[in-house]
Amino acid sequence: MSIRHGLLALLDQGPRYGYQLRTEFEARTGATWPLNVGQVYTTLGRLERDGLVAPHGEDEDGHLFYAVTEAGRAELRSWFETPVPRTNPPRDELAIKLAMAVTVPGVDVAAVVQGQRKHSMKALQDYTRLKGQALLADSGQRTDLAWLLVLEQLIFQTEAEIRWLDHCESRLTQRAAEPPVPQGATEAPAKPKRRSRL
Repeated sequence: MSIRHGLLALLDQGPRYGYQLRTEFEARTGATWPLNVGQVYTTLGRLERDGLVAPHGEDEDGHLFYAVTEAGRAELRSWFETPVPRTNPPRDELAIKLAMAVTVPGVDVAAVVQGQRKHSMKALQDYTRLKGQALLADSGQRTDLAWLLVLEQLIFQTEAEIRWLDHCESRLTQRAAEPPVPQGATEAPAKPKRRSRL
């Protein structure tokens, strides 16, 4: 997740200081990805170093405001216009856990799948309930729409995870029905196909 670009998007709407950025970021994402203030200021420091934001004065309470630069606006436009790459997918802890579970003797992989399915179903119910509440409270503001979009992404992602877990369970059942491969045996090489004579 690009905190860097999220902060640029907020600063594009006017100068803000760190705590304001944190609060607005969490409001727009429903605190799905909470930020700490230190993380915000570290990111602001990098953005300033890269010439994408600049200090923009202080208020009477000593809050240092930042404003986006033209280079920052260009970076933000590029981010919005460029698709999120899928060539290097993020590490998925669940996929890693199941990949390890099927290779470690003594692990009840079916129990791992069932435990995760139960957890994912509960999360799906929670997200769906939150979506219903968000729809009832929708005041037509852009922040309400932002929260709805985040919730719907979480719902779709969790539904896909549950479908994948069903698939994993099916694979496990299929593998259990296959005859075991004898120790030390290797698969026979595939026979070359004969060419048909025309």
